Amino acid sequence: MENEKALLTDPEVKPTNKIIAAGLGGASAAYNNFLSGLNVQDISLMEWRYYNDGKAWLSKGEYKWTTPRGANKVKPLFWLSIWEGFFKTAFFFSEKLRGDLQNLPLSKETKELIANTKPMGKTMRFLPVVLDIKSEKQLADVYMLAEFKKAQI
Repeated sequence: MENEKALLTDPEVKPTNKIIAAGLGGASAAYNNFLSGLNVQDISLMEWRYYNDGKAWLSKGEYKWTTPRGANKVKPLFWLSIWEGFFKTAFFFSEKLRGDLQNLPLSKETKELIANTKPMGKTMRFLPVVLDIKSEKQLADVYMLAEFKKAQI
């Protein structure tokens, strides 16, 4: 959308809860509930890092577990970015999983997004599923996609 404005774009200003809350405005409650829900899902957020290629601070939702042999493993699940009035979660799935994603109990809007998203990549085709989170009712889809991604281990 043309009116979308990315926040956290200054490499010199590290994101704080206060800066994030000010940028999110009315979506702050959804963001705080999102963070609480991640703990329940055993998903942790990586510290915010500035990425020069995207010219913004991003965080990554990760699933961490220990294998039966004691090795610590980490699987990135999604990328998180802050925008004026909302936040985005970006999931990347193999394009072959589109049908499986469509069969998940997701909202009609998310299913339409998945159906209409063009795959990316030349040899390894992947499907970017980017959700703009403005309210708490959208969180169920984020958690469902995160669980689906965790199951791909």
